[in-house]
Amino acid sequence: MTVINDTFIAPPCSEQIDVLYEDHQIVIINKPSGLLSLSGKNPANLDSVHHRLVRDYPGCSLVHRLDFGTSGLMVVARDKQINAALCQQFSARTVTKVYTALLAGHLQSPTGCIEAAIAKDPALFPRMVICEQRGKPARSRYQLMETGYLAAGLPYSRCELYPETGRTHQLRIHCQHFGHPILGCDLYGADESPSLPRLMLHASKLAFIHPLSGIALTFDCPPAF
Repeated sequence: MTVINDTFIAPPCSEQIDVLYEDHQIVIINKPSGLLSLSGKNPANLDSVHHRLVRDYPGCSLVHRLDFGTSGLMVVARDKQINAALCQQFSARTVTKVYTALLAGHLQSPTGCIEAAIAKDPALFPRMVICEQRGKPARSRYQLMETGYLAAGLPYSRCELYPETGRTHQLRIHCQHFGHPILGCDLYGADESPSLPRLMLHASKLAFIHPLSGIALTFDCPPAF
């Protein structure tokens, strides 16, 4: 058995969590970039979305996670039964998730699909790898919104990304594999990218069925970049 030693220490996050919607079953939040979704085993990584929310919503639990550097929409369940019902929707891939990202370079095609299996590699932790032999199938679609240039003169493409599966680091490693890594990414970034204050990836839309009422809910939250 390979033992993975996670030495990452998250820097302090002064940004607050924005609560966009709440009822007796769920809470919808806008997670800031630079905040863990769950507290780590290291006591230095105690601060997290769950650590903060459980003080105001006792018994709440995360239905899904966003990477440390990713900002945007998350749904939080307020009890175990609601969590189980929402997790079933995520597992069945009936939840709509849309991300906004700034990619390095100018895309040649306005739409497309990236299919590449993703695997863990303890030797490269925390990075994932593209591996058709050992990896789990992963599929992401993209749509180009605009192109432009950063202040340093480097080209970028603003895109909407649609992950059809939910593998760890899927959008980041798929964009790198595609040849247009997400700007500001410390794990799968472009070597020529300028230093940016954050990962330019934001969960901008989330749609699912309310587990109690059965009503279709859609939430939109534009990125700050």
